[in-house]
Amino acid sequence: MTAPDTGNDGRLPRTGKIPYGGDYNPEQWPERVWDDDHRLFSRAGMDTLTVGVFSWSLTQPAEDAYDFGLLDRVLARAARAGRHIVLATGTAAVPPWLAKRYPEVNRTDFEGRRHRYGQRHNFCPTAPAYRRLATAMAGRLAERYAGHEALLAWHINNEYGGVCHCDLCAEAFRGWLRERHGTLDALNDAWWTAFWSHRYTDWDQIEPPSALTEHWRGPDHTAFQGITLDYQRFMTDALLGCFTAEKEAIRVHDPDTPVTTNLMGAYRPLDYHRWAPHLDFASWDNYPPPDAPPTRPALAHDLIRGLKDGAPFWLMEQTPSTTACRDVNPLRRPGELRLATWQAVAHGADAALYFQLRASLGACEKYHGAVIGHAGRADTRVFREVAALGEELAQLGDLTLGARTPARTALLFDWDSWWALEISDGPSRLVRYPDVVHTYYRAAREAGADVDVVPVTADLTRYDVVLAPVLHLIRGDLPTRLEELTRRGGTFLATFLTARCDEHDRAFPTDVPGPLAGLLGIRVDEWDARPQDVIQPVRMGESCHDARLVFEIVQPRGAEPIATYGADFYAGTPAVTRNRFGDGEAWYVATALDPSGVDDVVRRVLDRHGLVGPYAHLPAVETAGRVTPAGEHLLFLLNHAPAPAHLTAHTAATDLLTGKRYARGEPLALDPLGVAVLRPR
Repeated sequence: MTAPDTGNDGRLPRTGKIPYGGDYNPEQWPERVWDDDHRLFSRAGMDTLTVGVFSWSLTQPAEDAYDFGLLDRVLARAARAGRHIVLATGTAAVPPWLAKRYPEVNRTDFEGRRHRYGQRHNFCPTAPAYRRLATAMAGRLAERYAGHEALLAWHINNEYGGVCHCDLCAEAFRGWLRERHGTLDALNDAWWTAFWSHRYTDWDQIEPPSALTEHWRGPDHTAFQGITLDYQRFMTDALLGCFTAEKEAIRVHDPDTPVTTNLMGAYRPLDYHRWAPHLDFASWDNYPPPDAPPTRPALAHDLIRGLKDGAPFWLMEQTPSTTACRDVNPLRRPGELRLATWQAVAHGADAALYFQLRASLGACEKYHGAVIGHAGRADTRVFREVAALGEELAQLGDLTLGARTPARTALLFDWDSWWALEISDGPSRLVRYPDVVHTYYRAAREAGADVDVVPVTADLTRYDVVLAPVLHLIRGDLPTRLEELTRRGGTFLATFLTARCDEHDRAFPTDVPGPLAGLLGIRVDEWDARPQDVIQPVRMGESCHDARLVFEIVQPRGAEPIATYGADFYAGTPAVTRNRFGDGEAWYVATALDPSGVDDVVRRVLDRHGLVGPYAHLPAVETAGRVTPAGEHLLFLLNHAPAPAHLTAHTAATDLLTGKRYARGEPLALDPLGVAVLRPR
C-alpha cells in the first residue's frame, strides 16, 4: 500500500532560483492564446508552470483510448520558452465515462447516500477500478514524459481529501483493523466495547462509523471515540495508498524526478505526518481565511516545513488577488501579495506559485483571482504586482534555496490529539484544537522565536523549549523524551486537557495528567467546563488575565504556583504551575488563558533561554530566520501593519532587497506591509 520510504529530509527539484509561476490550464483556451500567455509569463518573470491538474477526461476520453496530443504541445511550448513544468497526473477528478461504467467509484457520504457523478474529489479511495485506472494514467504519463527537457517535478492528484463510507471501504477498514490490532480481543480492549454491549465476536460485525451507526448530530458526535479515531486513521492511509500507488507507477519509468502532492496546511481530515515519508518534498496551498491573523499562515508554513524534518517546501498555490469559494471573497490590498509571498519564503518556501495563471471563463472558479484576467491584459494592478515580485525573487537568486530554520523552540502538533479532542463527549466541545495551538504558536512567534512545528515522534534533542498545547493523547516514549529535555536544562510547557488518554483514546487509569504527572509535578482530580461568556480571573504576579472554557483544579505535587484562579470555590488554587525537573522546568497551564496571559507565560519560558527577539515589543513586525547552505544567517522582517514600523538594527546588516547597509543601532524603517531581508556583515 505504501512506497519505499525515501527519507524525511526532503528531495527538492534542482533550480537556479526560486521557481515562480503557478497552475496553468491551457486546455481551457484555444491554442492561439498560448503565445500571448507565454509573452505575459515572461513579462512577469515566471519560469514554472503546473499543468494537467484536471485533464484526465482529455488525456483518456475512454477506457481503451489515450490522447496525449494536447499535453505534448503544452510541454513543447513551455520547453521552447525555457520554462519548467510540474506535471500533474490529473487523477483528482474522475472523467464521466469512468463513473458511469464503474459506479462503485462514486463516494458514499456520511449519511449513507451513494453519490452520482459530479464535482471533484469524487472517488472512493478503495475502489479497485479507480486505483487501477489512476495508476495506469500515472504510469502512462511517466512513460511518455520521463526525461522531457521541461519536466521539473511530478504532481500527483490534487488536494487529497474527503471521506467515503461505502461497502468497499467497510471491507477495507476491517482488513486495516486486523493489521492494526491483530486480534478481536485486542480491538475490543482498545475500543472499550464492554460499554453498551458492543463486544465484537467476528470482524464482519464491524461497521464504519457514520450517521447510520455510531454518530448523531454529525461527524464529531460519536458514541465510541476509538472506532471513529481508527476510521480517520484508516481514511488517511487509504488516500495515502492512492498516492503511493501512483508514485510507484511513475518510478517504474522515472526513478529520479521528485514527486509531491499539494497539501492544505492544518487540514483536519488527513494526518500529514503519516504522508511525510512518502513525499519527495512537501508542498501546500495557502488560502487563509480573510480575517486570519498573519500567524495563521505562518503556523501552516512551519507545519508543512516540519513534515520533512525542517527541509524547505514549495508554496504550490496562493491567490494573486481573491478567492471564489467563500460567501464573501475580499480582494488582497496593494502590498498584501508581496508580503504573503515573502512570509512563505521566510518560513522555508523554496518556490512561489499561484492559482491561477489565466482566469477560467466558466464554472465555479471564473471569479477566482488570476495573474492574467479574462481580457489578457498586462496593465492591471495585480499583474504589475506579480511582475514586480518576480523581479525581486529573481534578484535574490539561489541564496535561500535549501536554507534551514535555526529554531530552538518546538511546538508539538498531533492529528490524533486533534481528532480525539474534538470528537470527545466532554469536558467541552468549545475547545478547538487548532485555536489553542495557534494561541501558543502566536505568542512564541510574536516574542521573536523561530518555531519548528513537529510531530510527537520528532527528535527533541535540538530544542531548548517544547510547547505541547492540548496534547490530548500520549503515546510511545514521548514522556521519557520530555523528561530528558527538562533534565538537561530545557523547558517543557503543557496545557489543560493534555495527557488525558492513550493512543486508543482510553483514559489513563491513574491521576491526571497520566504519564506526565511526575514531570509536571501536579495532580488534577476535577475540571470545570463553562460557557464562553463565563470568565474567570487569573492573577499572575502583578497582572490579571481572563480565562475561559475549562478550569482544571490543580493540586501541586512538587510544582509551585505561578498564577491562581480568582473566583468560584477553587479561588486561590493554581491556574499555572512550574515544576523544577533536573536542570530544567515543566510548566502547566490549567485553563484557556486570554492572549495576554499566554504571552505572559510563553515569554517567561522563552526568556529563560534567551529566545525573546530584539523586536518582541512590535507584535505587528514578524521576524523569521533562515540559514543558507553556505552558513549565512538571514533575518526576514515583515511588517503586517498598515502603518510604518520604526526599528533599530540589532546588528550590522545589508537589506538584500534594497541594497541598503545598516550599522548596529541605526534606525531601520519598514513601510506599511513592508519587507526587509537582512544579511549580517
